[in-house]
Amino acid sequence: MSPPTSSDVVLKNRFLGYLIWQSIPTTLIFFLFSLLTSSFHKTLFFPLLTSFLSFHLSNLIFSSALSLISSPYPHRPASPFDLAAPFLCFIFLPSGAPPSPEFRLRAKASLCFVVFVAGSGLSAAISMCALIGIGGFEDGWVWVIGRVGLRGFFVGLMFGLHYVFMRRWILDFPIIQRPPYFNFKMGIPSASRRAFQLSAVAFLFSAILLVILPHPLGGSTATRGFFTEQIFFSIGSFAVFLCWEVTHHLHLVLHTKRSVLAPPKGSAAAETNPSEHLLSALEESNPTSLLRYLAYLDLCMVSENNVDTWRRAAFFEESGETYKRVIAVCLRPLEHLASTLGEGLGNSVDKPAQLSNQLSSPTDAQLDSKYLEPLYNFQLYAWCSRTVASLTACSRKEDKFGVAQLSGSNAAVISTLLSCLLAVENFMGKKTNLQSPNQLLGPAGIRWATVNSGRVDVAASKRRNGPMNSKAYAIADVLKTSIYQVVSAFHDEMLAGAKASLLDKDWITSDKPLFGTREMLIQKLRMFLDFRAT
Repeated sequence: MSPPTSSDVVLKNRFLGYLIWQSIPTTLIFFLFSLLTSSFHKTLFFPLLTSFLSFHLSNLIFSSALSLISSPYPHRPASPFDLAAPFLCFIFLPSGAPPSPEFRLRAKASLCFVVFVAGSGLSAAISMCALIGIGGFEDGWVWVIGRVGLRGFFVGLMFGLHYVFMRRWILDFPIIQRPPYFNFKMGIPSASRRAFQLSAVAFLFSAILLVILPHPLGGSTATRGFFTEQIFFSIGSFAVFLCWEVTHHLHLVLHTKRSVLAPPKGSAAAETNPSEHLLSALEESNPTSLLRYLAYLDLCMVSENNVDTWRRAAFFEESGETYKRVIAVCLRPLEHLASTLGEGLGNSVDKPAQLSNQLSSPTDAQLDSKYLEPLYNFQLYAWCSRTVASLTACSRKEDKFGVAQLSGSNAAVISTLLSCLLAVENFMGKKTNLQSPNQLLGPAGIRWATVNSGRVDVAASKRRNGPMNSKAYAIADVLKTSIYQVVSAFHDEMLAGAKASLLDKDWITSDKPLFGTREMLIQKLRMFLDFRAT
């Protein structure tokens, strides 16, 4: 058995730390509920200890199920029809093609969601029985526990379904990295409000379930302790949901905290190869894993800030291999986005009529469903775009060996950012058309392309209030900001190159763009040079 790698240690330590920290608010909530129901002094030590351990066991089940489905990547689960189709093909067509890797990932995501919902129901049933059990019902406590457990399982299923369908399992990284204690403290009021709302709705629906249940699980209003049971259940459901909301918030805070993937400063590894830990996490880890997202976050903060300048200086080492590897891993997600949108839109920016017909076709809803998953991955695109822009801008003063320009990374960065921007703008319905040479002459002899922003595609107008439209606008805004950052740093050089007709040679690759044409990229870059790209 191979020893655990540094990446495995990072994720393992985060999970163990999360389990330890979540036990603290769970314990406080349990004893506060005990004191609130005035049952702490009525209960012997052994029943209280049993309830306490059962309550922690239920929260351990929920925490493990939460860690199973939580991911920074917006997975798209398979529908029941998609899951049934391969089995039917296997039964009726044994020699058919095996399921694709994409289907296996979607099926795995669906299975994890089912496990989470079932685990939420089981955890709620155990939690409610543990909390109500400390109340010390004298008559019919077995049936009371049976009713409470069944109602708890039902409200747990409701919470699990709400959690999955509202996509709360996606790990959204904060824009500003603050201390974990501050982030956790700021989320307590919202977690309490959400727990109160969910517990109120769950109590009403579980009460309806209690009415339709047959006797004796259903009970009756004449049963001794019935109203006490309802009061205990309402308070207990709030305590359970408060535990889960606090656990969810704590999980989000601890798992989105920045991880410094570098050897200690002053060590031998920091002197010889300080970027190896970061590059191995970026290149060898699973593309949808939390570790890769932590690596992209760490790389973005190193590139933009002046705290770890020794790490950024190591990117510009003399051979240029490290810099090319860093730029390559950052451009790969942006290239995937541009190529995905290019395949769906036909890469036909020079054929606006064909594009308009394609986007306004009856299959527009299917296209939206297909593009919903990559466009939700905004935080990764933002990190990659900001990283390559910051490194390219910093290379003007910090690149002593000129590896950024000599390796062709500068041209690759600008070409990829422009192609991705054109793809996103065309997806939103914004048309960028080639103009004749006479129309392109601007001040100082610069040629630039005008954007026909007055015409908005029919399909884009339908998506105006949808979730993808805001995501697309956010991605386009980050891309334009990144391009302007590079243009501002190299404005004089680019302006001189534009006058000498060398702009495309220095800043646009000779290969076919991922989206659009090479002429479109050149004209778009000239618009940025004239600060007219909006």
